[in-house]
Amino acid sequence: MTNISVKLPGLNLKNPVMPASGTFGFGDVPAAKKFDLNELGAMVIKTTTPKATTGNPQPQIAVLDDGILNSVGLTNPGVDKVISEKLIALRKNYPELPIMASVGGDNEDGYVKVAKKLSDSGIVNALEINVSCPNVAQGGMSFGVHPQVVEDLTKKIKSVVKIPIYVKLTPNVTDITAIAKAAEDGGADDLSMINTVLGMRINVETRKPLLGNNMGGLSGEAIKPVAIRMIAQVRKITSLPIIGMVGITSAKDVAEFMLAGANAVAVGSAHFHDSLACPHIIQELSKVLEKIGVTDINDLVGQIEFN
Repeated sequence: MTNISVKLPGLNLKNPVMPASGTFGFGDVPAAKKFDLNELGAMVIKTTTPKATTGNPQPQIAVLDDGILNSVGLTNPGVDKVISEKLIALRKNYPELPIMASVGGDNEDGYVKVAKKLSDSGIVNALEINVSCPNVAQGGMSFGVHPQVVEDLTKKIKSVVKIPIYVKLTPNVTDITAIAKAAEDGGADDLSMINTVLGMRINVETRKPLLGNNMGGLSGEAIKPVAIRMIAQVRKITSLPIIGMVGITSAKDVAEFMLAGANAVAVGSAHFHDSLACPHIIQELSKVLEKIGVTDINDLVGQIEFN
């Protein structure tokens, strides 16, 4: 029998598939109500900040032929309400589901405050530290492009939390391995990669950008090769577990990301075309593994054979 279960710091996954942060909100968006979330390997909630934020100007999303351009921003009701109104309800409905919370902030103190509150809540199993969002004026990617800042922030968060932390890396850097090493040196338990690539599209008739915020994060199949390349590079310099993401639409994609070096995956843009993308991918996994002669999905990790 094929094994598709995966163990990560703080997370025992029945399979390696989870929705990317923001995709399923706090488990309360329409797509999250179309199937039993217990089918997922884990649930990753939308990024949480110290105070409520309303996000960026509309339109916030542009669906392209080969990806999604978004500038949603970190819209959320603030960490206190996320815990009291969102996470308590999610945990009550899914007592056994591994839950990862995503942490954001405008400055180091903000990140540390949110991380500590989420950890102290006792509701979530791990934290994803979003130092890589290209859609906010402060915080986000501005933290994730400087190795020393990433290391220092990771250390500060690690010192106040009781659960594993996963640092989410931005691709908008010259050397992804330097950022990964900084996160590891700061005490990260795991890495999530990659976040979106900063991009823009223009309506030639109106001469205006498609997004209200002008620029936004490009995700989806258009940048899948970038994600795979970066994961393969980072796998060479660290033994930390990696959650891979960007452009995953099938079980075959899961296998490809794991061969590059990922231990698990997060699915995001695929939900714009198939709201049941996660369960569909999970259902395909065993067949794909059987076809390529793999009996334990963990045996794929980092097994790319370079030319």
